[in-house]
Amino acid sequence: MYDYFKGYLTDKRKTSKGTFFTIEAADTGYLLEVSERDFMSCEINENEKRKIYISLIHREDNMSLYGFLNKETRDIFQILLSVSGVGAKMALALLNEFDDCDLISLVIDGNFKELTRAKGVGPKLAQKIILELKDKLMKTEFPRAEVTSFLPQNQAVQDVQTVMLSLGYENSEIEAALTNIISTIEDKSNTEEILRRALTTLSM
Repeated sequence: MYDYFKGYLTDKRKTSKGTFFTIEAADTGYLLEVSERDFMSCEINENEKRKIYISLIHREDNMSLYGFLNKETRDIFQILLSVSGVGAKMALALLNEFDDCDLISLVIDGNFKELTRAKGVGPKLAQKIILELKDKLMKTEFPRAEVTSFLPQNQAVQDVQTVMLSLGYENSEIEAALTNIISTIEDKSNTEEILRRALTTLSM
């Protein structure tokens, strides 16, 4: 229903229930629950418009809005919610503990022990998250015939292409981003570094 709001950050608060922004758009103030990472990195400035990406969760008894400074984080949050046993609070706990690229890399590498660093995530749930999230992130097959010939076709590059497709990027965007950054990366088998640099390029 909502992709993003563009407006003024008028309030931020931390309570026993979580961390929140109030963003004013079109003369309406929207209360958004946000991650602690976004809460700490964003200051109130009523003279500067901000774009906040939105996830709306509609339950029988209420509707809640969750806000994210980056589209990729919002998309990963929504993918996390599709894992059985992971609700909004758990998804935010994971995003508080790990940034986007770290979390994706842990999933690709199957490092469930590291996931248990997140509040409320035990070993069994961590393994379940790895299994289900990896399937969801890696389910899209990148059309290899369309890949630019001078991109290295190792496993790391292929994994990055697949993840970015799952996050909603077009083939042309992915190829352009990878072409732009791949020559500057020394270790072309480092999935996390390639993904981080590619997403940074697309967010500019």
